[in-house]
Amino acid sequence: MKFRMKEDAMTVNLTYGDLDISGDETKGFRPFQLMMASIVGCSGSVFRKILEKQRTELEDLQISSTVERNALQANRIEKITLHYIIKGYHLDAEKINRNLELSRKNCSMIQSVQDTIQIEETVELIELSS
Repeated sequence: MKFRMKEDAMTVNLTYGDLDISGDETKGFRPFQLMMASIVGCSGSVFRKILEKQRTELEDLQISSTVERNALQANRIEKITLHYIIKGYHLDAEKINRNLELSRKNCSMIQSVQDTIQIEETVELIELSS
């Protein structure tokens, strides 16, 4: 990837389109937002693939996230909390939690930061009637 400096941002042209990065969110995505999006996007897609392979009957998968940052250390990310909300049929909590552990081991973004950022994951199951 080749990044260019703009007046108030860095920009890169990717296959999907241009990505502007700036500390000012009116000028582009803030770096911590991209870090969060990378972790959530990777984790969610790996988790979904595993659930589908296990034939879990998913209707919807949502992930809400929060971030804790340390203002005394360059506003570094200290902790990320991911809350998975799974809607589906015949949901097996034990199986889903095992699959979440497996997805964590196979998510390259979580594996890249796990020694420096605490990542906490929780699951909420919403059973739909047939």
